[in-house]
Amino acid sequence: MSTDYQQARVALGVRLRELRFTCPGGRLTGQQLAQRLGWAGSKVSKLEHGRQTATPEDLRAWADATGQPEAYAELAARLAGFESHIRSWRRALANGFKPMHEGLSAEIDRASEMWIWEESVIPGLLQTPEYARHVIQRYAELLGGASDVEAAVLSRVRRQEWLYRPGRKLYVLVWEAALRSLICPPSVLAAQLDRLAGMIGMDTVELGVVPFSASVKIVPANGFWVFDDRLVVAEDWHAEMWLDDADNVTLYRRVWHTLHASAVHGAEAHRVIHTARRALDAG
Repeated sequence: MSTDYQQARVALGVRLRELRFTCPGGRLTGQQLAQRLGWAGSKVSKLEHGRQTATPEDLRAWADATGQPEAYAELAARLAGFESHIRSWRRALANGFKPMHEGLSAEIDRASEMWIWEESVIPGLLQTPEYARHVIQRYAELLGGASDVEAAVLSRVRRQEWLYRPGRKLYVLVWEAALRSLICPPSVLAAQLDRLAGMIGMDTVELGVVPFSASVKIVPANGFWVFDDRLVVAEDWHAEMWLDDADNVTLYRRVWHTLHASAVHGAEAHRVIHTARRALDAG
């Protein structure tokens, strides 16, 4: 979980505790408030200490139970302010892939330059439709709730038009694991690797591979995308984090450049891709 997000969640908890302390009828204990709300006492404690994310319904109930319903608007604004930076996969997929893809596509359209790091999957902007289908289907199976896989594949493929627009530049780094992860049938991965090799030398794409044999200065983990100098989108198993403060954008750019120092490009990158491709044929 991002530090910014957790700090905001803790700050919201502090505000909730203040409301409990300043009830018009007198200060409530955590247990008294829990009884009014019909909650377990542990939930009150978790919300106040930033160990659980409140829902809008939780906040309205809290404001009403502490006799300060007018506080709900402020609480809801606080929640919206920090929750916009972390998008739960499970919640998002309840509405299908489309809303998620539309938001990311809009940011891609705005960008002139992007820096991408992926440790175990080929980045979406370089995926073949078949490879994309298998990746998206795996996420749908894991998290549930999304049935519009084909629409998501089409959306991902359409994003790739960005690569052919003048004035755009994509800087991509992948770990060698991304070339070998069988998230799809070998034949699909083979076609994906052929396409990846063919993109080396494109004017709008600079592709680097960090080989297994390379000495690295940081752990090659946690895929992320940096959009110009304004936004980072990073993925975890539970959520997609959108970070737009300058410190985090600077940090992720530094991570990218640190990994870049271990990467190979051009003919050497082509050799690493070709080795992974031949391993599929041998298998």
